[in-house]
Amino acid sequence: MLKLYIGNKNYSSWSMRPWVLLRQADIAFEEVKVRFDSFDSSSSFKKTIGDVTPVGKVPALVDDGFVVWDTLAIAEYLAEKFPTKTLWPQDMQARARARSLCAEMHSGFGALRAACPMNIEADLAATGQLIWRDKPAVRADVARIVAMWRELLAQHKGPMLMGKFGIVDAFFAPVCMRLKSYALPVPAEITAYIERLCLLPGVKAWIDDALLENDFRDFEEPYRIAPAKAA
Repeated sequence: MLKLYIGNKNYSSWSMRPWVLLRQADIAFEEVKVRFDSFDSSSSFKKTIGDVTPVGKVPALVDDGFVVWDTLAIAEYLAEKFPTKTLWPQDMQARARARSLCAEMHSGFGALRAACPMNIEADLAATGQLIWRDKPAVRADVARIVAMWRELLAQHKGPMLMGKFGIVDAFFAPVCMRLKSYALPVPAEITAYIERLCLLPGVKAWIDDALLENDFRDFEEPYRIAPAKAA
């Protein structure tokens, strides 16, 4: 059976992508969560994941001893291993567009990532208002995402970005979490897509697990010193 190493579900946006992809596509796998304690070389996290992958990061997919790391590489591996799941669109041009968008997500949107780290459990709407007011680069990132999603939803008629759920939706799932947690303003049709995505069984399962995690990591929390329920 496939084995997927992930970090804390509340925080690890990179881990969320392949986990949601596997779960929503109904591909059997074993989850191995490596708790974030710190990212120092001497940390338990680094020692544990360092025994699995040379880059010392999550996620990592292990298939009968063969290790694949990096979310895009994992997605490509799964698409080839399970072709009947059609994780990429079948049309050649749609497939190329989906790959382009995943690559853009993979390397871009640095302002949004930096200002709004994923935190599913937190209500950061007040912080989001300040970020939106003070950080034009975040507004630019969100504008690009809105334009991209609008075009895809109009072209493919929904309910997901390329029509049916696939790799591109899994890649943007953490962005949906950021937009929700920080309550960043987006048009109604984008909010509707986010809500549809969050109701998918694979995405909902991740969110539910994140909400139950109750594992506050201060180094992942630039805007809180403790969860409100524990304050």
